[in-house]
Amino acid sequence: MTRRRMRFAFLAALACFPALALERPDVTFKVFQFPANMIPRIDGKTDDWRTVPDDYAIGIDQLVESAKGRGANIDRNDLDVTVRVGWVKGMNRLYFLYEASDNYWDFSRTDLHNDIFEVVVDGDLSGGPLIEEWHPDKQMDRWDAHFSFHGVHAQNYHIFTPAEGKDWAMVWGCQPWIKELPYANAESSYSFKPGESGKYTLEFWITPFDYAGCDGPARAVESELRENKRIGLSWAILDYDDVNAESYTGFWNLSHKITMYGNASDLVAFRLMPLEPRFRKAIDAQWTFRIVDMNRRLVSFQDLSEGEITSWKWDFGDETTSEEQNPMHEYKKPGEYVVTLYVEGRAGKARRAKVWDVTVR
Repeated sequence: MTRRRMRFAFLAALACFPALALERPDVTFKVFQFPANMIPRIDGKTDDWRTVPDDYAIGIDQLVESAKGRGANIDRNDLDVTVRVGWVKGMNRLYFLYEASDNYWDFSRTDLHNDIFEVVVDGDLSGGPLIEEWHPDKQMDRWDAHFSFHGVHAQNYHIFTPAEGKDWAMVWGCQPWIKELPYANAESSYSFKPGESGKYTLEFWITPFDYAGCDGPARAVESELRENKRIGLSWAILDYDDVNAESYTGFWNLSHKITMYGNASDLVAFRLMPLEPRFRKAIDAQWTFRIVDMNRRLVSFQDLSEGEITSWKWDFGDETTSEEQNPMHEYKKPGEYVVTLYVEGRAGKARRAKVWDVTVR
């Protein structure tokens, strides 16, 4: 099948998806926003996460064993897990801190038989199946389905915990490039050997994609992450307690529905939260712009200031001003302009100048 036909098949499959209905509709988990000057270092340590409030932590009490019918009856002496998720405004990355204690860590083999933290993400809530065997077109050849569909609109990461002598994750789909820099990074810390008990810490980030094709990143579309956006996300812990066993001992998952591994409609809602109040400035001038028509030198300005703002003043750099919040301005001649926004409010005054960002011809 040609790449053009693969893309057509992918779009046709999306059109067949039913309306999105996330699991656990009464629950929306939170994704912590890190300030830009506090981006976590990927070093397998927890110190960068101390600023994250406790109500962002998702414990194993939120998980259900849905493969072997044990429900929520977890023995924390056997397995105990806490996960925190973060993001940074302006970056399409999801950061994770995974802390787990297990009475038997199974990671000596080179195949899929490994304690696994399985993460599935749907960055644009497109929903629907994401694995080849659940492609809506049941007549499609398996490998055509794999290379045109599997993991394209939502992604599944089998993360090996620990990953000793193997890649940190297996991307279940046709795009293994998404687990490598500049799209992902991971580091862990632990001191146990295969078959022993102990605590494991994993720190990583991934990039969610609206479209991640098998032909590489050139035509890929990253999911845009922005404040208050909801995304689909879930994870499962595949717990192996016998190196010779054919299957895992437990499949503990946040969705409470085992098919979360292959159907994005079975994920759980997560909201990308604004900055916590303690990190916000009382008043801060911020803005952006868009050139609407270069021939007319027409520029649209948008206020993005934070705080309680009562007045705005724009200096467009051409000896003209405006007191509108979001003005449209037409420059009379070409140039590189210094544009400044002045804002005032109960907390005081602030300004934001941008030097030559606004350039028209």
